[in-house]
Amino acid sequence: MPELTYTSNEIMTIAAARRLSSGMVCFVGIGMPSAAANLARNTHAPEVVLIYESGTIGAKPTVLPLSIGDGELAETADAIVSVPEIFRYWLQSGRVDVGFLGAAQIDKYGNINTTIIGGTYASPRVRLPGAGGAPEIATAAKEVWIILKQTKRTFVENLHFVTSAGHQPRRKDSRHSIGAQGRRSGRGRGPTVVITDLGVLVPDPISSEFILSALHPGVTIEQARAMTGWDLKVVPNLERTPEPTDLELSALRDLYARTEAAHGSAMAEG
Repeated sequence: MPELTYTSNEIMTIAAARRLSSGMVCFVGIGMPSAAANLARNTHAPEVVLIYESGTIGAKPTVLPLSIGDGELAETADAIVSVPEIFRYWLQSGRVDVGFLGAAQIDKYGNINTTIIGGTYASPRVRLPGAGGAPEIATAAKEVWIILKQTKRTFVENLHFVTSAGHQPRRKDSRHSIGAQGRRSGRGRGPTVVITDLGVLVPDPISSEFILSALHPGVTIEQARAMTGWDLKVVPNLERTPEPTDLELSALRDLYARTEAAHGSAMAEG
């Protein structure tokens, strides 16, 4: 197999970006979700509407924001509203097509943890940044996409803490039963895809367990299973992620270069 000319982070970000299209309203998390969303906006989806938790609507940052309060978001937004309006009017009323989230840990049903690792809530081994608006996004967006690196430390059988709800095992109506899905509104479908540096996972239509549906170039099923903390199942017709195009790679690398020039190495890829 020829040597790859891109990194695992780059193919992960590009694979995620490809899923967005112009006209979609996307509630964006900081970090990898923001990189993927802005790559899409800079390439094939110029009219995607990016919403950030601070109240910016239609943000068009030239560099990746350091946080939801980064001035770059406000300066480039079509409109700025209050945080309560973003959540009540836009998110909870079903106006957000995609909630795009990262995570520290995920389980096989798409529940995510961004709160603690190890120990107890009061005395954890590691305290993470916390929930922010992710629980509401996971509950009320029409669907949720999750992006994170795939390792046994991140893909775990049991979460140390459930920050944002995914699916419940073996219950087709699980999200409705916990108040996270409106049957008539179409919102709150929960996680519909997980994009990693190894491949793509989707929920099984019966069990809601996330299973491998595509592998990135150069990755094997054995490698994906070795980096998963549960017995990873595979769809019968496993797909391969198409190679990144020159345009996608140059746009992503330019985005990271501009960001590093503006913010320093803390915002460089990976």
